[in-house]
Amino acid sequence: MRILLTGASGQLGHELRRALTAEDVIPADQPGYELTDPGIADKIAAAKPDVVIHAAGYTDVDGCERDPDTAHRLNVQGTRRVAEGAAKVCARLIYISTDYVFDGKKAEPYTERDPVNPLNAYGCSKLLGEQEALAVCPETLIIRTSWLYCTIGKNFVKTILRLAATQPEIRVVNDQRGSPTYARDLAGVIAQLARRDVRGLVHAGGEGECSWYEFAAAILREIGSDCRLIPISTAESDRLAVRPPYSVLSTAKLRQHGLSLLPWRVGLQRFIADQTVLAPQQSEMK
Repeated sequence: MRILLTGASGQLGHELRRALTAEDVIPADQPGYELTDPGIADKIAAAKPDVVIHAAGYTDVDGCERDPDTAHRLNVQGTRRVAEGAAKVCARLIYISTDYVFDGKKAEPYTERDPVNPLNAYGCSKLLGEQEALAVCPETLIIRTSWLYCTIGKNFVKTILRLAATQPEIRVVNDQRGSPTYARDLAGVIAQLARRDVRGLVHAGGEGECSWYEFAAAILREIGSDCRLIPISTAESDRLAVRPPYSVLSTAKLRQHGLSLLPWRVGLQRFIADQTVLAPQQSEMK
């Protein structure tokens, strides 16, 4: 199977390349594949993929709030161009979206049938991207995920590890709940879905839920750190973009396809083990 992968050098893209080694993967990264390039649809079509996995985009939540025009250009217009490229060759499109399409007013996991109501520019741009993908490419599967982290790039887990090594205490929000998702586990599920005839909308994230504070506490326990955690409110965090207080995704539909991710604590343990293996290799490369 020939798969064109946007965002191939990002956190999820990095893991997708590992998960799809048995397939013919075309990494569609900058500068050859710019989401703002009006010709990107033709470039995608010229590659003649069977599947396009669209993992690229502007994912800095506060950055999107500061610059909603750029968020729109990349996450909405860029997604439309990618969808047009897939549609030109009748390829299936898998679009990676987010739990931040919801407003967090619910008290139980969000299903694919629940109404959307994003609170910030990032969530709005990803939701509009979903709509563009579905409107342009009939062969679209949207995968919403949450609280993604990986052994590369910037993410919450790596930030906590860095702060724990350099600071005596860390302040962490305790009134937002979600499902941490290890990108390596998610990539394995996406690889399976890419090989199946699945369309529409599916939620995929680590099983279970926690607050950011509880997530940070679990990270510190895994590494045996005595760094002090201080729980704070969202208001005290002084972040620019409004976050939903509850964005846990129900994975019942994913399980109907015989697929699931590991419980988030197990995913974290896998990450710590993988990070430990990678650390000596990264030191040798310096």
